[in-house]
Amino acid sequence: MDAAAKALNRFEVYTGYRDFKAFHTEQVIAFKKHLAGQRGLQSGETLSKATLYATLTQLKRFFQWLAWQPGYKSRFEYSDAEYFNLSDKDTRIATAQREQQVPTLEQIKHVIQTMPTKTEIDRRNRALIAFTLLTGARDSAIASVKLKHVDLVEKCVRQDAREVRTKFSKTFITYFFPVGDEPVEIVEDWVSFLREEQLWGNDDPLFPATRIEQGADCQFGVAGLDRTHWSSASPIRGIFHEAFLRAGLPYFNPHSFRNTLVRLGQDLCQSPEAFKAWSQNLGHEKVLTTFTSYGAVACERQSEILRCLATPQQPAQSDSKEIAAEVLRGLRDSGFELQGKSRMD
Repeated sequence: MDAAAKALNRFEVYTGYRDFKAFHTEQVIAFKKHLAGQRGLQSGETLSKATLYATLTQLKRFFQWLAWQPGYKSRFEYSDAEYFNLSDKDTRIATAQREQQVPTLEQIKHVIQTMPTKTEIDRRNRALIAFTLLTGARDSAIASVKLKHVDLVEKCVRQDAREVRTKFSKTFITYFFPVGDEPVEIVEDWVSFLREEQLWGNDDPLFPATRIEQGADCQFGVAGLDRTHWSSASPIRGIFHEAFLRAGLPYFNPHSFRNTLVRLGQDLCQSPEAFKAWSQNLGHEKVLTTFTSYGAVACERQSEILRCLATPQQPAQSDSKEIAAEVLRGLRDSGFELQGKSRMD
C-alpha cells in the first residue's frame, strides 16, 4: 500500500494534482522522461531501473482499475495504461535476477561458536541459530514451536500445523540435517535446561520470548525468559542480525539457511531418492520447488563444474575383445580353469 501511494503521489505532484478524468497518454510519456531524470534523496543518483519499473507498474495497475470505474470509462481506455510500460530492454534490466548471497556452513558454525553463553538469554539465542541450521525451519514456525514438537531420540521436529505456523499450514516431520554434532549438542543442552532446570512442560515454547521488567532504577530491562511464545518472527531476525555482526560477518536472515542446506544436499545426495528425502525434509512436496526456488548453482561452483567438463576425460574401455581378454586374464590369475580349455588350446 505504501508503494502504491508513493507512486501515485509522484505522478500527482508531477501533474499538479490534476483530476484523473483529465488523464491522457501524453502525460504518461512526459512523466516517464521526468521520472528517469530524478535523483534519489539519499543516494543522490538517478533512480534505478528497478525503481522506475516498480513505480510505473503501480501506476499502470491503478489506471487499469480506474478505467472500469463509473465516471472514468468514457475518459480513457483500459489499454491507455500500457503507456506506463518501460521498454523491453529496461524491463529486462529492472527484473534481472541477481545472485543471492548465501552463508556457507563454515560461516554459520563460526557464528555459533562466537556467540556468548553467560546468561539464559545468550543460551537461547545460540540454540536458536543452531536449531535453524539443523532443521531449516522458517522463522515463523520456529517462533511457535513447543517443546513437545522436538524429539531428541529420533532427532526430529514435528511441525504440526495445528500449533506451528508453517507455510500453507502444512504438517510434516523434519529430521535434523547432517551438519555436525555441535548444533545437535547445543539444542539438546537447551531442551534439557528448559525441562530439568526450568521445569517447563510440553506445551511451553522451545524458544520463549524475553521478559521485560522494571528494575530498582525505574528503568525497564531484560529480566530473563518469559513463558510465552514470540508474537512474531521479528525478534528472531534481530538475534540473527546481532549474531552475524558480532562474528564480523554480513547479516544473513534465517531463511537464507534453507539455501545453505539445499546446496549441502546437492553435494551429499547421490541419488534422486536421497534428494527427494532432502526436499521433503524442508517441507517441499515437489522436488522441483527445491530446485527452482533454492537450487541455483553458485557462481564459484558453476566455474568449478565447467572447468572439470573442459578437462579431457579418460575414455572408458569399450572394445568387447579387450574386455573379454581382461576377464579371462583375471580368471587365470585366480587359478580358475575353464571347461573345454583343451579344445580352445
